[in-house]
Amino acid sequence: MAYKSLLTVLTDPELPKAALGQMVALAEAQNAHVEALCLGVDRSQTGYYYAGANAMILQESLKRANTDAEEINAAAKAYLEGTTVRWSTEDGVAQIADIGRHVAHRARFSDLVVLQRPYGDDKGAEAEPIVEAAMFEGHAPVLIVPDNAQPVAQPKTVLVAWNESVEAMRAIRRALPFLVAADTVRIVVIDPPKHGPDRSDPGGLLSQMLARHGVRCEIDVLSKTMPRVSDVLNRHAADTEADMIVMGAYGHSRFREAILGGATRNMLENGTVPVFLAH
Repeated sequence: MAYKSLLTVLTDPELPKAALGQMVALAEAQNAHVEALCLGVDRSQTGYYYAGANAMILQESLKRANTDAEEINAAAKAYLEGTTVRWSTEDGVAQIADIGRHVAHRARFSDLVVLQRPYGDDKGAEAEPIVEAAMFEGHAPVLIVPDNAQPVAQPKTVLVAWNESVEAMRAIRRALPFLVAADTVRIVVIDPPKHGPDRSDPGGLLSQMLARHGVRCEIDVLSKTMPRVSDVLNRHAADTEADMIVMGAYGHSRFREAILGGATRNMLENGTVPVFLAH
């Protein structure tokens, strides 16, 4: 089992080098194909223009988005031409309110979507909807790469955040290629329930299941000694020199179809290593 179709979505001519570098490293290790979807984003909200608004405004916004798409595509090609992997690019224009549909369609046919961290002062408003669309609508696993992360072709130590949820189990199953190849997989259980079928052996059944795939597991039971679970996970990742964190993605409906839940958002805001998410 391996990831053979890798996708990234680019919306800025200043390419996210960390995410691209990580994707190329994975492609080299797994003999995969790299695909870059280069989108110029039309940020005009046509539904909000009053009747009789100057058509020049809409025309100028569309022209700018087309120019951005061409520049992004050219930059992506220049980057990928310097690698040894198989690759392809595609450019297009998407309205910001409709960008999720384009991303979800392409993510649906990808084994793994590799994206930059969606939060930060220099991130566009489309960054979070792109992550959401890939996971919640495209049903693809997503690897979020911190801005300054060094590419890791195969993570040696992987933390698995285990809380017995359906989302966590789905992420673990989708991450199996990474888990099988890792030197050590640390199943992290934070404040396990005091009552329940697994209270005497938290993480035991998961460890047994993974071991049958050849995964080398250890179980770390931790106390929630910090305000947020994401803080505990990040600290443990630093303490164990982990290369990746695997966790389930959580969302809830608001004005958009899905918005990343608090635990997921906190991890993406503060994570220091790539985070593998699936919903």
